[in-house]
Amino acid sequence: MENSVQFVHWLRSVAPYIHAFRGKTFVVAFPGELVMAGALPVLAQDLSLLHALGIRIVIVHGSRPQVAEQLALRNVEGHFHNGIRITDIAGLECSKEAAGELRLDIEAAFSQGLPNTPMAHSAIRIISGNFVTAKPIGIVNGVDFQLTGVARKVAYDTIHTILEAGNLVLLSPLGFSPTGEAFNLTMEDVAVSAATALRADKLIFISETPMMVDQDGDEIRELSFIQAEQELKHSYLPADSAFYLEHAIKASRGGVPRIHIVPYQTDGSALLELFTHDGVGTMVSSENLESLREATIEDVGGIIKLIEPLEADGTLVKRGRELLEREINYFSVIEHDGVIFGCAALYPFPFEKMGEMACLTVNPEVQSQGDGERILKHMEKRARRAGFHSLFVLTTRTAHWFLKRGFVSATVDDLPKDRQQMYNWQRKSLVLIKQL
Repeated sequence: MENSVQFVHWLRSVAPYIHAFRGKTFVVAFPGELVMAGALPVLAQDLSLLHALGIRIVIVHGSRPQVAEQLALRNVEGHFHNGIRITDIAGLECSKEAAGELRLDIEAAFSQGLPNTPMAHSAIRIISGNFVTAKPIGIVNGVDFQLTGVARKVAYDTIHTILEAGNLVLLSPLGFSPTGEAFNLTMEDVAVSAATALRADKLIFISETPMMVDQDGDEIRELSFIQAEQELKHSYLPADSAFYLEHAIKASRGGVPRIHIVPYQTDGSALLELFTHDGVGTMVSSENLESLREATIEDVGGIIKLIEPLEADGTLVKRGRELLEREINYFSVIEHDGVIFGCAALYPFPFEKMGEMACLTVNPEVQSQGDGERILKHMEKRARRAGFHSLFVLTTRTAHWFLKRGFVSATVDDLPKDRQQMYNWQRKSLVLIKQL
């Protein structure tokens, strides 16, 4: 029974994401190290699931360790500058061989569908081709990169047609010039160019790097691209992490709304990043995704979903939808990426210059993130703007939380006259007041 309850809770929590992602285009890029680590079959299953949910997937693979392996077999030493391979003729041949092998491995991984499910024999088709036009990097600061190139153009119209037909697209880190030359590209460059050209909704790097941490050792979960630029300037990130972050910033500047850098060491990391509030990686966004604002009529559904469990167990007084719609101007909400995770209402008693804060609720999944305190401070500011001198709450179960934040115990007689008449003596709520 407990597992059934957990499943229902999980399904309800991911449903908004499934609805939001249907029909969207995601570019998912991963390095050759992921394949070397044996993680390709699991990633293929996860991406097949995303495809089954109606998400349009473009895959970009890297090949650095596979190219190094091919070079070692030929006793040829590889050379890099600023993290980018300098590709000579032998290196290009190795890049072609590595890309060919990886393409076959990826196609094979997707051919198995989802084992032991109704999708076990589903036909997931991956289409690859000469979709990336490239040009040579050339000579930079005296360093000749030879046959290493950068993406110049991505055949987005062709790729969109393939995606609309229900297929996946696979891009290798190789590009071709209009004169027929081949160039070795970085996976990150191809991924950013594809995501930008396709106007993708997300670019997801499934990386070999661990979760990024700041100078204090705290995990970096979310950044605007401006904040990401500031972090890069401090030069404390490992080279590989900094390389990913540079390309995330470039994609953000190119119009990609969300870029995720997700360690592949975590099983199901792509799914956890997409379908949980905090994810398991670092997200770079073109804007601040979280907003704490006054509610609108469009928020009624999200508020109802948030408070229903607390109404059911008696923590909150039940409010009908019509009442919520009438009182929506009293509410404020905290939302993250379009999903409401917290709310509260401020009811005015202007004659006594008092306000009642009611219905303070935060999603249980994020209650340790400090959102409740943020909402409280927001409501205090609303109350001060309205000219109130004090804020009061009536609570049956969370008195300790409010007492720790400056509220003091009071009596029903301390409430505004109109509120005294509405006091529910059966609930016997405690009265707490805070001077503003």
